[in-house]
Amino acid sequence: MTSKQTFATVEPKLAIGLHNWSIDEPDSWQFLLDRAVAADRAGIDQLVVSDHVVFGENLDAYAKSELGGRDGGRQPTGSDGHWLEPLTLLSMIAAQTTAIRLSTGVLLAALRRPVVLAKTVTTLDVLSGGRLDLGVGIGWQKEEYDAAGLPFAKRGKLLDHTLSVCEALWTNSPASYQSEELQFEKIHCKPGPLQPGGIPVWVSGTINERVLQRVVRFGSGWIPWGDFTENPVPGIEPIHRALRDAGRDVDGFKIRGMLPVRADDKGRIDLAKSVAPAPRLIDAGVTHLQLNLPLANEYHTVFEQLSEAVDVFDKATGRANSRAAVGVAAND
Repeated sequence: MTSKQTFATVEPKLAIGLHNWSIDEPDSWQFLLDRAVAADRAGIDQLVVSDHVVFGENLDAYAKSELGGRDGGRQPTGSDGHWLEPLTLLSMIAAQTTAIRLSTGVLLAALRRPVVLAKTVTTLDVLSGGRLDLGVGIGWQKEEYDAAGLPFAKRGKLLDHTLSVCEALWTNSPASYQSEELQFEKIHCKPGPLQPGGIPVWVSGTINERVLQRVVRFGSGWIPWGDFTENPVPGIEPIHRALRDAGRDVDGFKIRGMLPVRADDKGRIDLAKSVAPAPRLIDAGVTHLQLNLPLANEYHTVFEQLSEAVDVFDKATGRANSRAAVGVAAND
C-alpha cells in the first residue's frame, strides 16, 4: 500500500454545491463567480462542482444503479444542457478567492489522459495555494466513455489506472511507472502539488469491494453515492474498517454528507431545520456537510444568505464557540 499523508482530526466543515450547469445558455456565467466569491467571504469551507464532458440521449440510464446512477434519479438538464468543465471553472474561482477549498464532486477522471490530468490538477493546486480536493468517480453514462474512445465496462479499472499514474507523478521525481497499460521511466512533472502527500483524493461510490479497495488505495475522503447519498451513516463503519484493516488511521479521514434544504410551514427556507441533522452526522463520522441552498445571482444577496447559513451551522455544531476560543473569525 502506498503511504498516505498523516491525518489530523477534522473540524466540521460546511460545503455548498455550485451549479456549474444551466438548462439554457445564460447571457453570462458571471453569477457563478459572484456566488463563489460570496461563499469565500461568508466563511463557507468548501465549494463543490460537478462534471460531465458530453451527453448522449439516454438520460434514463441515470436512474439505474446497476449502471452507476441512482435509483429514481434524474439529471438536472437535458442532453443539450450547458455544463462548464469543472477544473477550468475552479481555476477562475481560485483566482478570485483566498480561503475556500475547491472540490470536484465528482470528476470523471478516467476521461482525461492521466499525465495531462496530473499536470492540470497540480497547476490548480499550486496556483490556489493548496486548496484543491479532487473528488473522483466512474460515472453512469456509457456515451461519455464512447465519445472518449474508452470502454465503459472497464471504467473502474481505468479510474484506478488514472489515479495510479497521477500518484506516481505527484510523489516522485523522476517518476517511473509500470502496468499493462503504460510504462515510463525517469519522468519529471514539475511543479509538484503544494499539499504534502499529494492532492487529496475523495473517492465517490456506494459500498462494494471495488470502492473500498479504491478508498484504501487512494482515498483521503469518501463521497457517498447511491443509497448512501442521503444517509451515509451505514457506510461509515465499513469504510473505517477497511482503512484499519489496511493499516491506515481513520483519524482525520474525510466523509461528505448532505443536508437537505428544509422549509417552514410557510414554504420558506428554514436554515435551523436544514442543519439540524448535522450534529448526529458529525458524531457518526461525517466531516463535511454539504448544504445546497438555492442561491440568488446578486453578490450581496448571496453573501447575506451564506453568512446566515454559516452562523446557523456554527451554532448547531458548537463550532462558533471553538472558533471564538482561539480567536478565529468565521471567514478566515
